Amino acid sequence: MATAHHIVFANEKGGTGKSTTAVHVAVALQARGVRVACIDLDNRQRTLARYMENRRETMKRRNIILPTPTVETFSYNNLARLDQMVSRLEKDHDFLIFDTPGRDDKFARFVATRSHTLVTPLNDSFVDFDLIGQVDAETYKVKRLSFYAELIWDARKARAKADGVTIDWVVLRNRLQNMEARNQRRMLDATEELSKRAGFRTIPGLNERVIYRELFPSGLTLIDKGHLGGLATAHIVARQELREMVNALHLPDFDKEEAQISSNNLFQVSKVSA
Repeated sequence: MATAHHIVFANEKGGTGKSTTAVHVAVALQARGVRVACIDLDNRQRTLARYMENRRETMKRRNIILPTPTVETFSYNNLARLDQMVSRLEKDHDFLIFDTPGRDDKFARFVATRSHTLVTPLNDSFVDFDLIGQVDAETYKVKRLSFYAELIWDARKARAKADGVTIDWVVLRNRLQNMEARNQRRMLDATEELSKRAGFRTIPGLNERVIYRELFPSGLTLIDKGHLGGLATAHIVARQELREMVNALHLPDFDKEEAQISSNNLFQVSKVSA
């Protein structure tokens, strides 16, 4: 592959687990031996960048080595500057991962329309569903695409026409366990109906678990087996959910000797340094 594969995590609503998911995907890919760079486009919150800063501090404090991507924060108000940063990082990395702000943002739109994989995490509720489509209040049938879905639809068509690249738009359904069965069924039906009209595919994401919030101060992830202490049953289940989510993204395998490990060993990484 001539250029880095761009994965953009984008959602104009906050609180959907976007940064947490981006961090875990980035570390999972780095653990496979491919070269990963992350660009944090939210220079106010800097959640992804701060997570990785915490990770480096933990490595230093514990004297350990963990798979850690390159991370930069974009802090300019200029699209040309962003394009330059992307071009520079592409030269030495296989994947570029973008974490975008939870609001409408021109830089988020810029990278979304130039992505290879566009990931939109949604909490499994109609509050979040409204980002991509509107439903009838009585029947819960989809009435129309949202402005955001139309934007991505148009961008995908333009991209395919311009350079032949089809953006793989993935809607990530997070926090599935927080809904009762009837609402889950309604959400599933509405999402499936909308996916046919808007051209995205859906995959299960991450359920609401306390461990994700607990890991942030240390910068550790569920991938860092051996540095998390004793794992409770819920944490083991969460690791399996994460493994399945990463596999479901259907990302390209770069032909590198160091990346030839099985998905079963994906989470068995990191060694104590000498």
